[in-house]
Amino acid sequence: MKAFDDKAKQKLYQRLSGILAPEQIHVNEKMSAHTTFRVGGEADIFVEIRTAAQLRNAVATLGAEGFCEPGKDYFILGNGSNVLVSDSGIRGIVLHLSKEYGKIAPDGASHLVCEAGASLAAIAQKACECGLTGFEFAAGIPGSLGGAIVMNAGAYDGEMRHVVERVRLMAPDGTITEKNTEEMHFSYRHSILKEEPLIVVDARIALSPGSRQDIRAKMEELAARRREKQPLEYPSAGSTFKRPAGHFAAKLIDDAGLRGYSVGGAQVSEKHCGFVVNRGGATAADIYTLIAQVQERVAQSSRVSIEPEVILLGFGEKG
Repeated sequence: MKAFDDKAKQKLYQRLSGILAPEQIHVNEKMSAHTTFRVGGEADIFVEIRTAAQLRNAVATLGAEGFCEPGKDYFILGNGSNVLVSDSGIRGIVLHLSKEYGKIAPDGASHLVCEAGASLAAIAQKACECGLTGFEFAAGIPGSLGGAIVMNAGAYDGEMRHVVERVRLMAPDGTITEKNTEEMHFSYRHSILKEEPLIVVDARIALSPGSRQDIRAKMEELAARRREKQPLEYPSAGSTFKRPAGHFAAKLIDDAGLRGYSVGGAQVSEKHCGFVVNRGGATAADIYTLIAQVQERVAQSSRVSIEPEVILLGFGEKG
């Protein structure tokens, strides 16, 4: 992304201060505080977005006066649960969809309308309170709705494409479009947002009436399975690698003899080989190097290529 020198950062700060509260705009913000890996250097400008109107105004401002090319030079961040930010940070602007931009409201008898910053856990809880079933699979995914739609997040045989009925999207020029499930081009860890520079504004979630007691029991059952099988005690980005066709990444990694393999403070989890974790004191470089070495060793061992599921930010940039 585009780098900003100190003069440009100050000018952009002043410009954004005209549409946002000063406390929502941070210069040289450490990304380690905003990612679940708990690593990452500074972002040039970090902006907290609290409403759809603020998102539209911020995007319009960034496109004005040559600050950014439309759809470029800024990154939309949700809960930071599926990203790895380099130790040198992010050159450019991060628009963080904060918890305030996370309203969840019932819409009719079996639907919820959720803003992009809403956490999946909060949506699952609201669905349970409303006696709506179908979202239990997502209760333990540590992300926000916007990011989950971008990558068609899923777990335990459920995916976002199974529950998302329509999505409102913002283009770089601020116009709002609405797409249904088919138009979102959902596939394994993919959506139209991987193809076009669109931003999730909100989504309508279609669920089914159910027993609150049964819904709660299902959520608790899945939570117990996660605690048993996943290394939740360490910072991570969740499942690190995509599932290659016909294989399971965790098994390929285990078969390559990499269970517990470490680079600095980063480790292939001993509990679940599909997770790379920060055992303490890891740098982004440790994690990045470990991911690359796992890919190489698995390719040598099984002749299968595995790809990272996490988004890599700032690697190869100067600044």
